[in-house]
Formats: sequence, structure tokens, C-alpha cells
Amino acid sequence: MSGECRLSAHHFRHTRTDMIFNSNVFLLARPPHLILWNCETHQQFELSATYQNRLMQLIRNPKKFDSLSPIDAEFLSTGIIKSAVEDEIIWEWDALSKLFHVGTKNIPLDDEPVDSLDWANQYANHCEEILSKPQPRESFEQGSETIIALPPPTPKLADLTDILTSRKTSRTFYEDSINLETIASILYYSLGYLRERKDEESKDLATGLDYRRSSPSGGGLNSTEGYVWAYDVEAIPPAIYYYNPKEHSLEYRSALPSCSIGSLLNGQHFVNSLPFGIFLTSRLDKLWWKYEHSRAYRMALVEVGHIAQTFQLLATSNGLQTWLTGALNESSIENLIRSETGTEEVLFFVGAGWGDGKAIPAALQTETKRRVVHD
Repeated sequence: MSGECRLSAHHFRHTRTDMIFNSNVFLLARPPHLILWNCETHQQFELSATYQNRLMQLIRNPKKFDSLSPIDAEFLSTGIIKSAVEDEIIWEWDALSKLFHVGTKNIPLDDEPVDSLDWANQYANHCEEILSKPQPRESFEQGSETIIALPPPTPKLADLTDILTSRKTSRTFYEDSINLETIASILYYSLGYLRERKDEESKDLATGLDYRRSSPSGGGLNSTEGYVWAYDVEAIPPAIYYYNPKEHSLEYRSALPSCSIGSLLNGQHFVNSLPFGIFLTSRLDKLWWKYEHSRAYRMALVEVGHIAQTFQLLATSNGLQTWLTGALNESSIENLIRSETGTEEVLFFVGAGWGDGKAIPAALQTETKRRVVHD
């Protein structure tokens, strides 16, 4: 077994205290090797056949732990196994979510900066190293045969406090269309590269890294992309479009499917009349380009959340009701938006339309009343 943390057997008393397998450790088959990964310490170990066999023995019967065994002692010192009396974190979700959470915590730095100048030096070196690699291709460089130029955005002057207190999640929408001017403003101020944010600091940045949105972005990479579900938008055919944040335009991706929007959102059919919404994705390859550790995946989720909230505030300022969900049929959506699975992943959906603002849809109200009557 290879790894950094090792303690010799004489550091332990000869005991047969019950041991348990660390729940923050998982096994990964990487032929011809078996890798043991400790998410908590961010260490990986390659297990030889001898170590594999001994580990399986201890998993089958933890009482066989022997502190005089060099292999057992090494398992204990590296945190692969631990005393059964140690407190286990109570985690109510499945093991996968725990491994992600623990595995992206407390990322150690090989050389932690000692002051601001040291940080600046290390960061500049990091940027130079990153920029020496080919930059990921921008989504808007893909092109499209059908491009719809959007009207210039029209800012809505409204009191921010009123918008914040008015925003709510609605689940009842009318079958009314939305005009293209409203859509254009919402898209520009939530996902567009804002011309208003061009400044002196941006001019010295590398090409592609000088774009600025209204919401913060991890590493300034703008890894979030938006694909518009246009079900009932005036002046444009119903379809799914990519929003080009650089050109402020819509690029055709595919026709609307024969199924309803609710079928793509885990059966939430109460929004089938939603006139428009946005599937938010993350360009993971952009994050991989700059950040080597999976902690950056947290930033992908945070960035999508920022943009989703900005979208809702903009829609609310235009008098629309908003709705959002993370319950998605990702594979079907990926086919519709024509994203590259593995490098760009669908993470969220936000929508807006005209409605009465009720959070409880009519079908649920009817079912609730029925159950009350029968009880």
C-alpha cells in the first residue's frame, strides 16, 4: 500500500478492540489496481493483493483486528479503519452525497501563502501555468443555422426591496404568451456579457476572461450556460434555443419535444403551460481547465444558484411569476439542448410566466380536499 501517513505497529497496544471500516473511504477499481480513497484526508492508496485480502478479512469480521499486525496498524494509522467507539457523523442522505461533501472539504494546500505578496506570486504563477494550456472552446463558438437577434435590453426601474419581498415560487401559470422584449431583458441581465461592465481592469485579462455578468462566477470563467425553453414567446417559433451571451442572441438547438415540460421535470405537470424557462448548465471542462480539485464542482452549483436568483428577481421586476426546480430528467434534456455529456451538465431549471402567484397548484388543492373529506 502506498501513502504518506504510516505508523509502526509498536505505537499501538496489543488489543482486539472492535474496529469499523471508515465510511469516508471507498474502493475504486482501476485495472490492474484496486485504489482505496480516503475522502476525509484526500489520500489515495494502491492496495496490493496481500492488503486487499487482509482488508476483506477485517470487513467480514472487524474483531480480527490485531494491532501487532503491520498491515492492520497501517490501516488504522491512515484512517482506513477506526475504533468502533469513535463518533460517526450522522448523515441522513446516501453515501454518495456524503462522499462528495466530505471529499470537497478542507482541501490542503501544498504551499500555503504566508502573506498577501506570497499569495499574489503563487496566484500569478498559477495563472501563467493555466494560460499555457489550450483554453476550452466557448459554447457560442459552436454556431447555428438559425440565429435570432434579440431586442436591446430595457432596464426596469423598481425598488429592490419591493422586488425581493414580491418574489415567490409560483406553481400556477396562465396560458398567456410573453413578449420577446421582456425575454431579452431577463436574458441579458442574468446571463449576458454586460457591455456596461467593461472597465480598465478587464483590458489586461486574457481573451475570453474579460467577460462579466451581473452574478459572480467561479474564477471568472462563466461556466454557466443557458438554454431557453420557448413554449409561448411572441415573435419566435416554439423551440429550444441557446442564449449567446456575447452576441445577445438566440441560437436554435431543437424543436420542442412531443412530451410536455412536466415530463422533463420529473412529472411536475402543473407547469405545462409555462411560456418560457431556462435550463442552466455548467461547462465543467472550463472548471477543469483552471481548477484541478473537485472542490470546484461546489462552485459550479453556487454559480448556478446566483444566476437562478438573478433571473427570478428580473422576472419579478417585470411582473412575472417565477418557478424553479432541480428535479430534472437530465439525459432527455441533454439531447434536446445538444450539450456534450461529461463536459457540460444540466444542473437546474428556472421559469417564468403570468399567473395568480399561488404556491399550491390546483391539482394538489383538489387532492388535499379529497383526502380531508374521506378522513
